[in-house]
Amino acid sequence: MDAQLRGKHAEDHAWQLLEAQGMRLLARNFRSRRGEIDLVVQDQDSIVFVEVRYRSQSRYGSATESVDQHKQARLIACAGYYLQLHPRAAQMPCRFDVISVNGADGTTEWIKNAFDTG
Repeated sequence: MDAQLRGKHAEDHAWQLLEAQGMRLLARNFRSRRGEIDLVVQDQDSIVFVEVRYRSQSRYGSATESVDQHKQARLIACAGYYLQLHPRAAQMPCRFDVISVNGADGTTEWIKNAFDTG
C-alpha cells in the first residue's frame, strides 16, 4: 500500500473515532496556500482542526512528535484562512487536535488541544 493510501486510511480511522464522539464533519483536506488541514470538525460549540499523522514505525520518533513548530505554524495559518471563509465558525472557540496512528501495532493516540496557538 502506498503512502497516500495509508494516509487516507489513517484519516478515515480518525474520522470514525471523532464521529463516534458525536462530532460533525465540516471539511476534509481543507487546503490553502499555507498548507492543509486533514479534518475540520465541530465538537459541540467548538471548531476543531485535526492533524492526522501516520507512522509505519517509530524509528524517527512518534507520529505526534512529527508535528513540530513549523508544521504547527502552517496549520494555524491554514485554520485562520478557514475562519476567514467561514465567519460563523470564527465566532466559536477553536482548538487543534492531533490524532496519530501507529502502523506497526495499530494504536491510536488522540491529543486534544495539542498545541498552544498564543
